[in-house]
Amino acid sequence: MKQTKRRKQLDEVHGNGFLKRDTDIGKRQKLAEIHKALNSDPVDIETLRRAAVSKGGLLTDELRRKVWPKLLNINGFDLPHKPGKDVRENHKDLNQVLLDVRRSMKRFPKGMPSVERAVLQEQLIDIILDVLKRHTQLHYYQGYHDVAVTLLLLVGERMALAMLNKLSNFHLRDFMDPTMDRTKHILNYLMPILEQVDTELHDFMMRAEVGTIFALSWLITWYGHVLSEFKHTLRLYDFFLASHPLMPIYLAAAIVLHREKEVKTTECDMAMVHHLLSRIPPDLPYELLIARAQDLFDRYPPSVLAKKAALQSRRR
Repeated sequence: MKQTKRRKQLDEVHGNGFLKRDTDIGKRQKLAEIHKALNSDPVDIETLRRAAVSKGGLLTDELRRKVWPKLLNINGFDLPHKPGKDVRENHKDLNQVLLDVRRSMKRFPKGMPSVERAVLQEQLIDIILDVLKRHTQLHYYQGYHDVAVTLLLLVGERMALAMLNKLSNFHLRDFMDPTMDRTKHILNYLMPILEQVDTELHDFMMRAEVGTIFALSWLITWYGHVLSEFKHTLRLYDFFLASHPLMPIYLAAAIVLHREKEVKTTECDMAMVHHLLSRIPPDLPYELLIARAQDLFDRYPPSVLAKKAALQSRRR
């Protein structure tokens, strides 16, 4: 008995060792593929996209600083100048941006010296206003600063400005209209996705009349405002930067589906279900959720769900 038990323990130890070695080999292989894609002429964007979406994402912040701009077709040798001193003059959104940035302390790393944080907050204000000044058709929304601060903390002021400029005219464009109509339309994709996968869950949420507003901050901040750990935010940004602009709503569907048992055992009441869903648990399996969101997107692309999404607004 003792010998059998001992052999089992050794097998477990050796098995774990093999798993670790396999993981290490996989990471080294992925690192090599990313570096090769970056050094290709032209840069191999498709390989970089696959790396950003696949398990583990871009692996390190150093690689993110190199790959994120490539995913947005930004040339690191031709960055915009830092915002000028006049960027705040007579800007209609200045007061709201100041308020949002001043109360964004939780978005900065714990233990960061207050002087350093203050400098970054000033930079954050300026890059936001600079983008809005360059593109007068874009309108500021509360939560925009959550995207901007994620970029600033990772890539620095000038690259953050370049990336925010691109994102504002593409991935985030629908959120920057003068009204929330197009943002609401994106939220309207959530229930049709759930209906395709779990009609019981969909019907429960319809009876509860919970709507989709619980996912609003997830969507417009790319989850930056609601996640407690910066590493999870960065992992999701890998995914979103390499994906279709509607991917954040597919991730929202994946999260709701992951929590279906919790939802179904909650009282079928709007306030109760909203309270449950609006609070994202700290221990979500992000790699699993990313894989599921990608699968949902592949099986039920926006073109397939467009009519059902349009019907959602008529039900209200």
